[in-house]
Amino acid sequence: MPAESNPPGDIPDNLAFVRYRNAAGHYTFTHPEGWAQTGNGTKVNFTDKLNGVTAESTAATNAPTVASARSTDLPRLQQSVPAFHLRDITAVSLPGGRGVRIVFRRNSDADPVTGKVYRDEVQEYVVFSSGRLVRMDLYGPVGADNVDAYRTMSQSLRIR
Repeated sequence: MPAESNPPGDIPDNLAFVRYRNAAGHYTFTHPEGWAQTGNGTKVNFTDKLNGVTAESTAATNAPTVASARSTDLPRLQQSVPAFHLRDITAVSLPGGRGVRIVFRRNSDADPVTGKVYRDEVQEYVVFSSGRLVRMDLYGPVGADNVDAYRTMSQSLRIR
């Protein structure tokens, strides 16, 4: 069988996933095993090479809608994300709650060794349940085939 040829940033389909629990943020989700963890309190970041997932929780009273995402999240992203380019905003219903998925492109942070910057595609899930809003950003280089890994992570999100 020939070796799999993956584009830069492709998360292998055979990677194992492990559960992460954030007690302060009242949420859990699975992430690829072996990814480096940073963050504290209600925010966490897992990264490996060119890919990552960031999750953060805040108190909230209602689920976001496409209209509320356009009026609040879109301006936040336009002001804070380098080379922001919106691709899509859609309503979602995940096992963990209801909300929106915002798909956009951005420039990555420069690699600390090489200085290289990649063009990332980000799927940002803004999900509400049990009086909490969890923002989960799944990101990797444009063109990487991370659909299965992103589905595993977003579908595993639970808010308590």
